Amino acid sequence: MTKVLVATDKPFAKVASDQIKSIYREANYECVFLEKYTQQSDFVEAAQDVDAIIIRSDKADRAVIENGNKLKIIVRAGAGYDNVDLAAATEKGVVVMNTPGQNSNAVAELAFGMMVYQARNQFNGSSGTELKDKSLGIHAYGNVGKNVARIAKGFGMKVFAYDPFVAKSVIEADGVIALDSIEDLYSTCQYVSLHIPANDKTKKSINLDLLSKMPANAMLVNTARKEVVCEESLKKIFALRKDFFYVSDIEPDCLQELSEFKNRLYCTPKKMGAQTEEANINAGIAAAKQIISFIENHDITFKVN
Repeated sequence: MTKVLVATDKPFAKVASDQIKSIYREANYECVFLEKYTQQSDFVEAAQDVDAIIIRSDKADRAVIENGNKLKIIVRAGAGYDNVDLAAATEKGVVVMNTPGQNSNAVAELAFGMMVYQARNQFNGSSGTELKDKSLGIHAYGNVGKNVARIAKGFGMKVFAYDPFVAKSVIEADGVIALDSIEDLYSTCQYVSLHIPANDKTKKSINLDLLSKMPANAMLVNTARKEVVCEESLKKIFALRKDFFYVSDIEPDCLQELSEFKNRLYCTPKKMGAQTEEANINAGIAAAKQIISFIENHDITFKVN
């Protein structure tokens, strides 16, 4: 019998877990849950005799993969997959997939929740500003970026985007202004929302040069990965510009060093982008079904390695 491990330090919502269990009962698969574990070694041990693994933000590192004697597939319930050791998986012939688009609306809504919170001075009782008529730049126009554009238009914002991997015609079909360069995006937009992955080209790419180009009362919104922002540059821009604001779904490593700027800085205490019941259900069910489709039909539609 095919055995699936759902390893989630931050568990799925109960309704999502129940639906995952139901999907695997119907498929005649065994499904086991490892939730709220405290040691990575617990995950390593649990991986030993399973055919497939579903994770969220959990680290499927080399130890997990090498200890998975029967392991065939890992599915990250979400878009990002930098928490999976792709090299180790590829070496062992393990397929790695993500579930693109399933969490995108939840992440986009959080971006606006943080924007409003900071624009209203963290609800401290003083007069803030509105988003209407402000310029918003979307850095990477994927599933989340599209949802950000949709919501921004509802706020009455002027929406721009830059993505070298998406045709201008696709961006402009959504009523968004496509810009020619990353420099254009940052120099044009008071608000910039990050949706780029963390890879060798993007890590620390959001640097002092780009941030310095942003107009007055600039706000950088990060629901992507902390690694894409150069933290030395972040510290410098806060010191140089009293009109710079940063909101993030990922606490930077230098958070303590930025404590003096707390009125211009907000970070969620834990990564919250996908933490909605709807996103839990969507991503969890997608992951469960992708495993069955791979095992039964060798469907590798969402393979990332």
